[in-house]
Amino acid sequence: MKNINQQEWKELVSNDENAIIIDCRSSFEWQEGIIKNSMLIDIFDSHGFMHEAGKLDKEKNFYVYCRSGVRSVSACHILESLGIKNTYNLMGGLMSWQGNIVAPSK
Repeated sequence: MKNINQQEWKELVSNDENAIIIDCRSSFEWQEGIIKNSMLIDIFDSHGFMHEAGKLDKEKNFYVYCRSGVRSVSACHILESLGIKNTYNLMGGLMSWQGNIVAPSK
């Protein structure tokens, strides 16, 4: 896992054809707004998280965020334990995010 700041996140994601963005917050938090192109995998739903994480393409690069940057560290560690090599944690999470927040697709 690599901890990255917002500027690094934006640069890496915009230049990464293999980028997958994971929001590991709850579905309630998800409804408040997301970083564009995120997929929800709620880390508090441990069974669901493991099930969904097991279906991910291990060759992709995973950019993970949560509200404050704490849960996303745990999520990155779990993803790595499943064989995913490239995980990036957004330091400070959405609380520090200065970019656009969009409504999730229904």
